[in-house]
Order: sequence, then structure tokens, then C-alpha cells
Amino acid sequence: MNTIAYITFRGMLGRRRALLLFILPGVLLLLSIGLRITGNADLDTAAALLTQFGLGALLPLLALLAGTGVIGPEIDDGQIMYIMTKPIARPVISTTKYLVAVILVVGFGVVPIFVSGLIMNGLTAGLASGFALGALVGGIAYCALFVALAVMSRFAVTIGLIYALVWENLIGRYASGVRTLSIRQWSVTITDLATNATSVTSEVHTSTAVPLLIVLTVLGVTVAGWKLRTLSITGAD
Repeated sequence: MNTIAYITFRGMLGRRRALLLFILPGVLLLLSIGLRITGNADLDTAAALLTQFGLGALLPLLALLAGTGVIGPEIDDGQIMYIMTKPIARPVISTTKYLVAVILVVGFGVVPIFVSGLIMNGLTAGLASGFALGALVGGIAYCALFVALAVMSRFAVTIGLIYALVWENLIGRYASGVRTLSIRQWSVTITDLATNATSVTSEVHTSTAVPLLIVLTVLGVTVAGWKLRTLSITGAD
């Protein structure tokens, strides 16, 4: 398991796409510093930035890069077969890949969101910690979804982009029912619970968001492990 994790980390941080892991949080931090320097980092503005860019763009895109990147390329080029010939249960392989994706999202997504909140408002109203918690649970769910998609389809990145950008950010903006099935909205719900900032308001009730977060995470990890077991040693599906 440690070897699989090491190889996965090395592969992720060595690929060209790793640049995006640094660029996206860098943009958020620069925006936060700019707002603080210009005196525009009030609670409402900070909450809007962390909601729209942090939870709405940075988190899902990082999770998509990490979730598909930890296993998708290896399936596409057949390298995953080398690992699968070892005496390691295939669900262990997929779960290890998933955990690596979560760690990457925490390091490049959750931590920068927390630091961004601190830069703009310090510990006021629990804004930084609230958004960090929302990003954490959202990142865990996003990674489960995207790892499962990467094992199931060669078009995981496209499907993930459609979900994150079209379903959550476009359709979800105008169709209230869609928000119930939005990881972004579930993350906002958790953030709303953890912060006293009145500018953070959730549109999905806690009794709905929490169970759906748990179900999606468990289902995603389970499906990834099950689907990996169906791959042939002689080639990927």
C-alpha cells in the first residue's frame, strides 16, 4: 500500500498537470492578498470569494485533476496491469489511489482555502475554519466521485467537467432542485454550520447534505474497487 501511494504521488507531482495543482490555489491566495491590501476584504466579500472561487471552482477542479489523475492515466496506458499482477486486493489499490487524491486536495485545496480566509479576515466569525471544513468534506466526496469515474470511463475528465461546471455552476444556478444533488451545495451547508458569518447561507438542509455526502463517498470508493476487479489482466476495459 505504501509503495502504491509513493508511486502515485510521484506520478501526480511529476506530470505536467501538476502545474495546475499549484496555479489554482496560487490564484486564490493572490486574490485574497489583493483584497486585503486594497481594504476590500470584508466578511461578505471574503465569503463570496471563498464560495464562488474556493468551493465553486478551485475545489472541484483540483479534485477532478487528482481523482482522475491518480488512476485514469495508468488504466489508459495499461500500467495499472503491472500493479494488478501483484498479490494485492484490487479494492486496496483503488482505495489507496483515492486516499492519495484526498491528500492532494487537502494540501492544494483545503489548506489554501483556510489560509485565504485567514489572510482576509483572520479568525473572525470562524470564516476560515468553516470554509476549510466545508472544503474538506466536499473534497472527500468529489474525489470519491472522480476516482470512480476514472475507473469506469475513459472520458472521466469530460464527464467531471460537465458535472462541476455545467450541472453545479450553470444549471444549479437556475434550477433549485439541481442543488440538492450538488457537492458544492453540500459543502456550503457544512460551511454554514461551522461559521457565524451571516453572508454564508446554505440552500440544502443539513439532514439532506450530510447523508448524501456519506452515501456518495462510500458508493464512489466501493464502485471504484468493484470496477477495478472487473478489469482484465491482459488489457483495460
